[in-house]
Amino acid sequence: MATTKAAAQQSSKEKLDPRIVKISLILVIGALAPLLDSTMVNVAVDTLTADFESAVSAIQWVITGYVLAMGLAVPISGWAVRRLGGKQVYLFSLVAFLTGSILCSLSWDAGSLIAFRIVQGAGAGLLVPTMQTVLVQTAGRQNLGRVMAIIGIPALLGPILGPVLGGLIVDGLSWRWIFYVNIPITAVALLLAWRGIPKQEAAGGKQPLDIVGLALLSPAFALLIYGISEVSGYGGLGHREVVIPLAVGLALMAAYIVHALRTARMPMLDIRLFRSRPFLASNVTLFLSGMVMNGGLLLIPLYYQQVRGESVLDTGLLLIPQGIGMLLTRSWIGRLTERTGARFIVIISLAFTVAGTLPFAFADAGTGHLLLAAGQLVRGAASNGLLIPIMVTAYEGLRQDQVPHASVSTRIFQTIGGAFGSAVLAAVIDHELSGRAAVGVGELADAYQTAFWWSIGFSVVSLLPALMLAARRREPGD
Repeated sequence: MATTKAAAQQSSKEKLDPRIVKISLILVIGALAPLLDSTMVNVAVDTLTADFESAVSAIQWVITGYVLAMGLAVPISGWAVRRLGGKQVYLFSLVAFLTGSILCSLSWDAGSLIAFRIVQGAGAGLLVPTMQTVLVQTAGRQNLGRVMAIIGIPALLGPILGPVLGGLIVDGLSWRWIFYVNIPITAVALLLAWRGIPKQEAAGGKQPLDIVGLALLSPAFALLIYGISEVSGYGGLGHREVVIPLAVGLALMAAYIVHALRTARMPMLDIRLFRSRPFLASNVTLFLSGMVMNGGLLLIPLYYQQVRGESVLDTGLLLIPQGIGMLLTRSWIGRLTERTGARFIVIISLAFTVAGTLPFAFADAGTGHLLLAAGQLVRGAASNGLLIPIMVTAYEGLRQDQVPHASVSTRIFQTIGGAFGSAVLAAVIDHELSGRAAVGVGELADAYQTAFWWSIGFSVVSLLPALMLAARRREPGD
């Protein structure tokens, strides 16, 4: 135990291998465009509706189609990496996203844009879990905390910068520029990845595709994401448009679990990994922390715009403290994770998240900007302590052949958790406002206060699985 701890402390003092830093930065560039794109398009829904002279319900499929395609593609990534190798799948995902971006920029009606967004979504669904797999298999686990801190930058900053850039583009340029900006970013990422990422050999054998597992898991994930995304639109769970996809998704997921435990071939996602308590705890905590982080990223901009009456650009500027908080703790949280287990870091980070959310839970239209900026700074600083240690813990102790399974699992839990948190908080606001005869600034402020208290509740509930996280670093074979 003492030897392991001393080795971890010595490792945390060593400089990262320049080759690993280079690969990590290449992967960051590749992930930047999809994470910005998904948030920028949300801002352009009204503009697209007017430009194509279409109904909002039809244009919403520009977002929904992308999410469904992403959900279908995520589970395939693990098998594809094992069959073809990480670099090959990563390059393919970039090509798919680049092709989709070019086609989206050339769309002539709502139907063509929806179809091309599906191509984009498939590329994005393959890209993120493959990126994680390539990183872990290349870097190993010795300095994984600091490496995760590097590639976590797009995931942390994308939801903040995306709406601002989208608002600026929609206000000053054509909506097509939302897709134009993806083209140079993805092209550069493709070139750098082709030249800079080492070729990874595929796993031994032909790795046959688990057809039954694919037919169960991919639709299950996609339907769960779709059903959750419809919650806010219908104001709750009591509508068939929400209940049916959620029920079918859960049934397919249950059927997949039975299939994965009985099949003789390698399943799409190895359910047996969840027999490990730390792995199970990391995924459950990732689900709940996704609710905490994504819920806040939804509520805070909307609070500034709807309660305070700020413009999109001013809202973006007011969100800067949150980004500063993220950057302040990014590197040292990574080093701290390498020296100790995730449990202490995550618990402390959840406490700081609650502290940073409290100013918004009491905020009205006249609350001082300085107090709210301080709350954002604290929340931003704490977000690294939620994401990085949990991701590192999910991979610690795994063999190389288990890494793609972990990438798929963490992506599924993080995505569903983030979508569910956002949907629940949006439904809370709708419920608070639905019974009001008149809705003014005071009523809006009350509704948002209630939603922020729900977000605090998510943080408190997250403490339960966090207590099961590893209290020390694990090594292969532990």
